[in-house]
Amino acid sequence: MPVTTLQGRAARAPLAMPYVLASMSLFCWQARAETREAADSTLTLGTVTVSATASGPLPSTRVLSSVDVLAADILEKQPVTYSWELFNRAPGVMLTPFGQGTTSGKLSMRGFNGEGEINAVKLLIDGIPSNSNDGNMPYLDMVFPLEIERIEVVRGTNDARYGLHNIAGNANLVTRSGGDYGRARLRYGSYGLREGQLAKGVEGSNWSQNYFVGYQQSDGYRDHADSDRYVLSGKWFFTPDQGDYRIGLIARHYEAQAEEAGYLSRDDARHHPRRSYSLSASDEGERSMSQLSLHLDAALSAALDLSAKAYLNRYDDDRWVRFSLAQSQQQRTTDETSYGALTSLTYRPGLDWLTLEGGLDVERQRNSSKRYLTVSQVKQSQTRDQRFDFDVYGAYAQAVIEPLPALKIIPAYRVDHIEGELRDGLTGNDYEVNDYGLIRQPKISLVYAPWRVASLYANWGRTFQVGTGASAYKVPPRTADLSPSINDGWETGIKFQPTDWLDGRIAYWEQVASDEVRRRLNDPSGDSENLGKTRRRGYDLQLNLHAREDASFWLAYSRQFSRIETPDPSLPASRGKQIDHVPAHLYSAGATWDATPRLQLSGWLNGQSDYYLERENNQGRYGGFTLVNLGATYRLSDRIELDLQLKNVADRYYEYVWHDGAQSLHAPGERRSLYAGVTVEF
Repeated sequence: MPVTTLQGRAARAPLAMPYVLASMSLFCWQARAETREAADSTLTLGTVTVSATASGPLPSTRVLSSVDVLAADILEKQPVTYSWELFNRAPGVMLTPFGQGTTSGKLSMRGFNGEGEINAVKLLIDGIPSNSNDGNMPYLDMVFPLEIERIEVVRGTNDARYGLHNIAGNANLVTRSGGDYGRARLRYGSYGLREGQLAKGVEGSNWSQNYFVGYQQSDGYRDHADSDRYVLSGKWFFTPDQGDYRIGLIARHYEAQAEEAGYLSRDDARHHPRRSYSLSASDEGERSMSQLSLHLDAALSAALDLSAKAYLNRYDDDRWVRFSLAQSQQQRTTDETSYGALTSLTYRPGLDWLTLEGGLDVERQRNSSKRYLTVSQVKQSQTRDQRFDFDVYGAYAQAVIEPLPALKIIPAYRVDHIEGELRDGLTGNDYEVNDYGLIRQPKISLVYAPWRVASLYANWGRTFQVGTGASAYKVPPRTADLSPSINDGWETGIKFQPTDWLDGRIAYWEQVASDEVRRRLNDPSGDSENLGKTRRRGYDLQLNLHAREDASFWLAYSRQFSRIETPDPSLPASRGKQIDHVPAHLYSAGATWDATPRLQLSGWLNGQSDYYLERENNQGRYGGFTLVNLGATYRLSDRIELDLQLKNVADRYYEYVWHDGAQSLHAPGERRSLYAGVTVEF
C-alpha cells in the first residue's frame, strides 16, 4: 500500500496491516490522480500522513465544504490549559473564554455564539458523539494535546453523516492509533501550571495498543481559580492476518475539580483583573466523565465496507456558582448517560465514477438535571428536579458521482426522529417530547476542478435545531407540538494551489434559521425563548505558504454577519439587530522558521472584534482582542526536545463579558505568561 507524507495536506499515520479504513483517504486512481487530488475543499495545517487506499467509509475530506485539518505537530506544544483552546488555530472558529473553573470555555462557528444558549457544533472524539444533552462540549477536556493525532473541522450544513447538534458543522478529535512509540511531556508555567502527559503505543503483528495518562494542576490567573484534573485512556485494536476486518475498544476516564473566580464589574476588571469577589469564595465545580466505545471496520467484499461503532458516555457535574450580589448561590447538578451506535455501509461497484454510502445511528439519553439555592454550598431549597429520556434515531444516504474527471457531485439525504419523556420531580408530572415528526434534511455538494491548481466548489444543505432540556417537551403552558427550527445554508468558494508552496481558500456562505430558539441559562424551568428568524452570512479567506523548506506562514480571516430578521413578538426592538456575542471579524496568522537544524522559532496571533451583549444592542460592545504569542523549540538530541512558549507577548487586556439584565459582568483573561516544556521520546 503506497504511503505518502504530505506538508499541508490531509493525511493519517499508516497501520501495519494491509487492510486500512483510512479516515483521510486520497481516493486517487492512476488515470485521474492529479485532477482528483485537486477536486476537494480541504486545507491542512501541519504535517500529516495519508494512506492512498480506496476503502472504508467516506471521510471528512469528501464532504466538499470548508474542511480544515489541524495536525499533531502544531497542537501538542500549544500553551493551553484546556483542549478547546487548541481551536484558536482553526480558521473561522470562535472561542468563548468563560474562565470559570470546569466551565472554562468552548468553541463555535458560522455566526453562532458560544454562550451555551444555542450549541451548533457536533463534537466527536474518534468518531463518537461527545456533546452533552444541551449541545455543550465538556467531553473536550478528556483529550490532552499529546494524545491527539489530528483535529478535523467541518463548517457548513451539507455533511449528512450527523444530525443532532450538527447545525453549523462538526469537529472530530482523532487520537493516536497504532504505532510503536513512547512520548512523555512535562510542562511548567506561569500562574502555577504543572502538567505531565505520557503517551505509549505498542504495535504487534495483530494487536495495537495505545495508552495515555495526563495530569494538570494550576493556580489560575485570577484569585480563587485553582484547578486539578487528570485523564486516563486506552485503545486496543485487533486485525487478523488476512486483514479483512479490524475490531477495537477505546476507554477514557476524566476527573476534575476547579474553583470559580466569578465575575467583576467593568472598573474592577480593568484595574484589578486578578481579583475575585468574596461572593464567589465557595464557588467551584466537580466533574467526572467516562467514555467507552467499540469499533468494527470490515471489508464484507471487494466492493462493500462496513463501519460500526457502539458507545457509552457518562457525565456527572456538580457546580456551585453565584453570578452577582443580587442573586443567590446555586448548585447545579447534572447526571447524564448516553449510549448508542453508528453504522455505515460503503459500496464501490467497481466504477471509477461512483461510490454509494448509507448509514443508521441512534443515541439514547437518560438524564437528570437538578438545581438548588444554596448558601456556601449548603442547600436551602430546590428549584429544579427533572429526569428525562431523549432518544434520537437517524439515517442518511449519499453518493459520490464523478461523471467527468474534473467534476464531483454528492447528493445526500438525511432524516432524524426524536422520542422521549420528561418527569418533573417537583410536581410529579410527566410530559411527552414535542412531536417533531421526521426531520428531513436534503443536501447537495459539488466541486469542479478544470485546472490542476484550483477547484471551484458549492454546496447547499439543511440542518435542524430542537429544544434541549425541558424545552424539548410539552411542559405547560405549552401544550401544542413545536416544529424544529430549520437551518438552510449554502456555500461557494475556490480552493487553490498555484504552486507547491502556496495553497488557500476563499469562500462565501449564508445560513437562515426559522424560529430559532435559545436556552434560558439562568431559568430554573430549563425552558427556552424564541429568538426568531435569523440570517447569518460571511466570507472566509485562508492562505498557507511554504516558500522555503525551513519556513512557513499561514493566515485566516473571517467576516461574519448575524442578524435577527423576524424577532419574537415579545421583543420587537430586536428586529434587524445583531445576534449577541458574535464578533464581526475573526482573524489569525502565524509563522514558523527553522533557524538551525535543531532550533525552530514560531509566532502566531489570533483576535476578534467587539460584540454586543444582548438582542437589542443597547448595552455597548465588548470582547475584542488581538493576542500575540511566541514559541521556540530546541531538539537537544534525537529523543529530547525543549520548548518555551510566551503567551500574550504584548500583555494585552482581554475579557469575556455578558449581561445579566441589570449590569455587565466581566471575566478578565490571562495576561503575559511563560511556559517551559520538555518532551522525551522513548
